[in-house]
Amino acid sequence: MHSREQRNVHQAPTTSPGRLITFEGIEGSGKSTQCRRIARWLRAQGYAVIETREPGGTPLAERIRSLLLKPLTKPPMDETLTPQCEVSLILAGRAQHVHHVIRPALAKGTMVLCDRFADSTLAYQGYGRNLDLMRLRELNRFVTDGIQPHLTFLFDIPVTIGLARRRSAAHQNRLDRESLAFYRRVRQGFLALAHEEPERIVVLNARHDPDALTQQLTRYLSRWLTTHTSFRPESMSLVDPPRLMNAGHTSD
Repeated sequence: MHSREQRNVHQAPTTSPGRLITFEGIEGSGKSTQCRRIARWLRAQGYAVIETREPGGTPLAERIRSLLLKPLTKPPMDETLTPQCEVSLILAGRAQHVHHVIRPALAKGTMVLCDRFADSTLAYQGYGRNLDLMRLRELNRFVTDGIQPHLTFLFDIPVTIGLARRRSAAHQNRLDRESLAFYRRVRQGFLALAHEEPERIVVLNARHDPDALTQQLTRYLSRWLTTHTSFRPESMSLVDPPRLMNAGHTSD
């Protein structure tokens, strides 16, 4: 069972010139596509941007990623990855990633766009694997030294649709073999986190057309950036964006 009492209020991210924007969601939600598109859009507005991902982001962390995602099928023994080992590898990679990539970029005033971050650990290993949420939060604070996203976009999609998209891809990984029940817990975990921190986590309906989603994101960011950064590119639109609606949390 989860320790639910630890649903703490959002703590302000560490002050720095740059901004950390994360993209979250289950497999097949389209978050990686939108991360790439928003990076191009931000560069066109005149921002310095780096794109990165988790697990991964540094040479060592990418090696950890391969350990995490590659199925363990070497005969004669199929050694399964325990939830504790899984989360330990993820946190080790995050420690490297934050120290060598994210923190230095933020200190230089760079916009850091990260495909997955700490919310995925809470959703996958906390809600999905039933590990203690309070302990996961404490461990994450330890490995990140308090760095948190300034803004998170959560791409919400019914599990059956997301997995159908993902499983039609050419390359499959260990997580693609997980059950529908696992991914339903993960999805509900993401939505629970968004409910706890609505000022940081923006929920989008990932069933929408990718181009329409990109337009929503750029309009939202146009307004958000005028109040959360000191940089004001002349090309930045100041039009108020429409309110991004929650994703119609249909059961699945």
